[in-house]
Amino acid sequence: MQEQTAARATVRHQDGLAIMDLPARIDGTAEQTLNDAYAEATQGDARRVVLNFSGVEFLSSTGIALIVGLLAQSRRDKREISSCGLSDHYREIFEITRLADFMRIYPDERAALAGS
Repeated sequence: MQEQTAARATVRHQDGLAIMDLPARIDGTAEQTLNDAYAEATQGDARRVVLNFSGVEFLSSTGIALIVGLLAQSRRDKREISSCGLSDHYREIFEITRLADFMRIYPDERAALAGS
């Protein structure tokens, strides 16, 4: 069995927002990482969670399903999720799959922090 390298995500809090810096690879191996980061992001009073995709190099269809899971959780929590730093390729995928209908997409973190 091939050993898997654990994906890493970090969470930062700024101006009432939680910013999740996502791992380079989002596939089936990232599920626990994403769930743990979302739990950390929502422990405080953050009114919005920003998914920062700027470091993401690979996003599989399973990874997209994991993002859908975070969206569902945020809806249950009555918390807004937005994203930033998507490459043109992944932004197009978010539009085709209609994920863009369920979260605001900002070009970069600065725009996401300024957004409402």
